[in-house]
Amino acid sequence: MGKGTLVRQLVERVPNLWLSRSWSTRERRPGEAEDAYYWVDREAFERRIADGGFLEWAPFLDYLQGTPTPDPPPGHDVLLEIDLQGARQVRALFPDAVVIMVVAPSRAEQEARLRGRGDPEERVAQRLALAEIEEREGRELADHVVVNDDVGRAVEELTGIVEACRRSEAR
Repeated sequence: MGKGTLVRQLVERVPNLWLSRSWSTRERRPGEAEDAYYWVDREAFERRIADGGFLEWAPFLDYLQGTPTPDPPPGHDVLLEIDLQGARQVRALFPDAVVIMVVAPSRAEQEARLRGRGDPEERVAQRLALAEIEEREGRELADHVVVNDDVGRAVEELTGIVEACRRSEAR
């Protein structure tokens, strides 16, 4: 299971945690949830950029993705499911943001997951070519790294990180 599964379970488990849904111009994968992103065309995305409506955005491979300026319910912490480029942008705007990197247990497992979600061969090759660089740079940026080898354990670890951050902020 991928990051989306971890994020959904984390939001279900941790009270007052609000997931910001990203925008994407890429095509939906077969079987991908309709609410995984706000699916928009490139023109709508670029209008939103021009209007300053994104917290972060970036081109990725052959599409655009980004996080609209969050508007969470009062009393909720914001959770962003973003890539390395987005994390850098958020960290630049909010130096105290907590960055958690989720990694697959191995390149072979990452490849199997990419194939399992229906990515075309070209996309799998592109993602794997970027993987080592992204992981190295992500580990340098991240406050925490969680290995997604077992969903239950990884969600437990993520829950502990969120709870520890909340306790330290309360002091």
